[in-house]
Amino acid sequence: MGDFSLELGDDQKSVRDWIHGFAADVMRPAAAEWDEREETPWPVIQEAAKIGLYSLDFYAQQYFDPTGLGIPIAMEELFWGDAGIGLSIVGTGLAAVGVLANGTEEQIGTWIPQMYGDVNDVKVAAFCSSEPDAGSDVGSMRTTAVYDEAKDEWVLNGTKTWATNGGIANVHVVVAVVDPELGSKGHASFIVPPNTPGLSQGQKFKKHGIRASHTAEVVLDGARVPGSCLLGGKEKLDERLARARERARGGERVKNAAMATFEASRPAVGAMAVGTARAAYEVALDYAMTRTQFGRPIIDNQGVAFQLADMRTQVDAARLLVWRASWMAVSGKPFTSAEGSMSKLYASETAKKVTAQAIQILGGNGFTREYPVERMHRDAAIYTIFEGTSEIQRLVIARTLSGMPIR
Repeated sequence: MGDFSLELGDDQKSVRDWIHGFAADVMRPAAAEWDEREETPWPVIQEAAKIGLYSLDFYAQQYFDPTGLGIPIAMEELFWGDAGIGLSIVGTGLAAVGVLANGTEEQIGTWIPQMYGDVNDVKVAAFCSSEPDAGSDVGSMRTTAVYDEAKDEWVLNGTKTWATNGGIANVHVVVAVVDPELGSKGHASFIVPPNTPGLSQGQKFKKHGIRASHTAEVVLDGARVPGSCLLGGKEKLDERLARARERARGGERVKNAAMATFEASRPAVGAMAVGTARAAYEVALDYAMTRTQFGRPIIDNQGVAFQLADMRTQVDAARLLVWRASWMAVSGKPFTSAEGSMSKLYASETAKKVTAQAIQILGGNGFTREYPVERMHRDAAIYTIFEGTSEIQRLVIARTLSGMPIR
């Protein structure tokens, strides 16, 4: 357990500056182009792979930072560069974490390298959980996995939606229902290997923001995967389901492990939002100091200066909430006040507000694509939606504080 400190160590500063350089020199010059193209920026991902930024090793090193700040520092700098390209670079990590959290050592060693590929042939992976009628309500999931004992295969049927890298991924990790009577406790995760018959890409979404990140439906129509693709193995699954059934018979409320995982991962999304907010603030500050009206810089007006003061204060406050939650998670301290959700809620709302204020400060220029703040504002909208909407965050916080089943 690392002692909490706001002073970054030399290694953390070095990593921060390294990522910042990549974001400034590679991501930002490419951001507008890939936003317009609405395509996965494969050349940028390859450049990230060349320097070791797009790799499991890099993210594992940040994840095991004893202070808990490795991941939020990395996320903030990448998303300071550009949110769409940033999500294209880190999206594979969602699937990799799913395997790391639930898979056997053999599954981890077999599948995670295939998610990233190599420098000369980069790959991506997709984590598929949300469904058309089951986003925040994971208990309404309808995608099924049925075991064919004779062939030792699982047969998957259903449609997943909002899947980052869905359909273009080399490896898909799919959450499916194996026991409908247990609700969200009857779910399991499966690896769907490359070129599996029965898996196809459905609708590709044309989005308001983060357009350089591919988002699509994934259709599973009798997709068969080997028994070895059940994450954790069937014996472990059978034991877990048996415990859940026993608790259900006894009326015991079982904590949703997926929700606990989301609570612990939400600070990383908060850090993404901080990066976008900080980027917009910096553009607005620079513009206000160089743009003149009536013979003086516009920052000389309180109406502009006070907005910038509030923007910087909100960005710093959001970062502090993210860092606190990240430190608590790595230190094993319980989120007794839903600190993970607090950090994500405040940072995401800050990103929307600060990017909107940046447009206002730039005036008509801010409303054009000649300046990046309109793109940042479009990108910021996603933070209050994915990984749990702001309304869900407030619900989690209120339930945690009160102990009441608030609906």
